[in-house]
Amino acid sequence: MVATAKQVGPSRWRESYGRYYEDFNIGDVYEHRPGRTITETDNTWFTLLTMNQHPVHFDAAYAAKSEFGRLLVNSCLTLSIVAGMSVSDVSQKAIGNLGWNDIRLVAPVFVGDTIYAESEVIAKRQSAKRPTQGVVTVRTTGRKADGTIFMTYERIVLVPKRGHAVDDRADY
Repeated sequence: MVATAKQVGPSRWRESYGRYYEDFNIGDVYEHRPGRTITETDNTWFTLLTMNQHPVHFDAAYAAKSEFGRLLVNSCLTLSIVAGMSVSDVSQKAIGNLGWNDIRLVAPVFVGDTIYAESEVIAKRQSAKRPTQGVVTVRTTGRKADGTIFMTYERIVLVPKRGHAVDDRADY
């Protein structure tokens, strides 16, 4: 997590999070902390909120008879948590996400698992149409506490250059 304190007046400071385009370097890896232990309540509420009716996510008797033998955490929940973990390092200052590519779900996640994430900067370039912005691509990996990789994806983010983020403005 990248945090700085900017002076906004005499004896007055404002915290600011995230990275500018210039702060990203190809090959850098950001370990996102803290981790998150997923509860049954997390899984049930998310599954029902998103109208996913598959019983493997919230019917313990059904899930016990599945190949997993227990409740399976909704993969959209794990994707959301992993993406959320990466915000302060990757996209806190972003103008927007430009794309998500190659999402791979390579191992199941169960209630009670603690998950962590990390993102590697794999590409960056100046925006062709926006001179105060750049495009950054990261490959994010989700891991369980035991080291098992359960998810990978690439995300493309439009990021402001230093001095051009909303929180750089005096009227913010």
